[in-house]
Amino acid sequence: MEGIRKVLKTIGTTFATGDFRTRISYFILGFGQLLRGQILKGVVFLLSEVAFFVYMAGFGIRYFSKLSTLGTQVTQKVGRTTTYGDNSFLILLFGILSIFIILAFLVVWYLNVKDNHDSEELLRAGKKLPGNAETFASLFDKHFDKTLLALPVTGIFLFTVLPIAFMICVAFTNYDYNHQAPTNLFTWVGLENFRRLFSFGSSGMGSTFLQVLAWTIVWAFFATFLDYFLGMAVAILINKKGIKCKKLWRTLLVLTIAVPQFVSLLYVMKMFANDGLINGYLMKWGWISSPIPFWVNPMLARITIIVVNIWIGIPYMMLIATGLLMNIPEDLYESARIDGANGWQMFRKITLPYMLFVTGPFLLTQFINNLNNFNVIYLLTQGQPQSMRLAEKAGSTDLLVTWLYKMTVNNTNYRMAAVIGIMVFVVTAVIMLSVYNLLPSVKDEEGFQ
Repeated sequence: MEGIRKVLKTIGTTFATGDFRTRISYFILGFGQLLRGQILKGVVFLLSEVAFFVYMAGFGIRYFSKLSTLGTQVTQKVGRTTTYGDNSFLILLFGILSIFIILAFLVVWYLNVKDNHDSEELLRAGKKLPGNAETFASLFDKHFDKTLLALPVTGIFLFTVLPIAFMICVAFTNYDYNHQAPTNLFTWVGLENFRRLFSFGSSGMGSTFLQVLAWTIVWAFFATFLDYFLGMAVAILINKKGIKCKKLWRTLLVLTIAVPQFVSLLYVMKMFANDGLINGYLMKWGWISSPIPFWVNPMLARITIIVVNIWIGIPYMMLIATGLLMNIPEDLYESARIDGANGWQMFRKITLPYMLFVTGPFLLTQFINNLNNFNVIYLLTQGQPQSMRLAEKAGSTDLLVTWLYKMTVNNTNYRMAAVIGIMVFVVTAVIMLSVYNLLPSVKDEEGFQ
């Protein structure tokens, strides 16, 4: 609030105390700069205003004005003639874009006002205003950071911020298979989709959502910590004195990283199928009489996925742990041996605290990544086996992210997929913010030194 008061005060004070050039700049951006000889600044502000009004008059206002209804005129076909109506998808997309452009123009307008205010202050103090050459040179010197970040920030806005805003808005509409633009319009429905997600009635998805969420968290926990501790154990064993052919063991493990993950996962999926190599040889040797339902039984499918992920994740953690273990001072272990500590005590008091301190943020990041680990789940099971108890064709091994994908691509239920996307963000944000401040490396930043 304090910042808003300061902005409003600057706007009011500048208009009240400014000369005619400054006051006209409130309506014609860059007017004051042009009359003061700052041609470069004036042209940039003026072109910004012209571009804004050209966009809004020729394109933006058409969509922005229909944003409240998302369109009312349906596309119709009478005989061979098609009368095109509104397109709810484009209205929502370009309506949101227009809002951002309006906000951006207001920022540019304020910068124009502030620049006029600063120019008048300099002139009152008897100082000279920066010339055009000096202003241009500052883009590669004093303001080089802004010049350098202009393109990346624009890309982030277009390809990250705008799609996220669009997805959030879709969650409050009835955009699904029955409301496909331009043939069928969709409209705002408020919190109806969220009520359905958390409803436990016959038409609700509350039970399914809680089951998928629970499995998502369980999967992320085991996928993160099993890989972490087993990878650390493998690194400790390989680095142990007396172990021969250390480079060979590391190379064999790293080979699993060299093979593209989707190739490995598809191959493993076929191996554990009812007619795959595993069941085939077990039946051939007489160890089993019928195929083991690795991908058919829900519980067994989940266990198999976790085990397969261990094989994928250990090499990465082994490489990270190897580098960190080499940095632990050997004097600490020598002192512990002199004091009579055994291997387990040295691991618990020296190795593990050091590893957790250094890799705490990495461990949290891995957990968040596993919450959204699309590849392993979808390439192994596609979320199967299917369960009649779960809504929206959710499978027993589906994570929130794979369920969202299936609702979007297979069922074209964009509204509920958008709601699930919001819930994925909420879950990851809550876990990230809750755990981050508990990490040893954050609580005691100087502890490492």
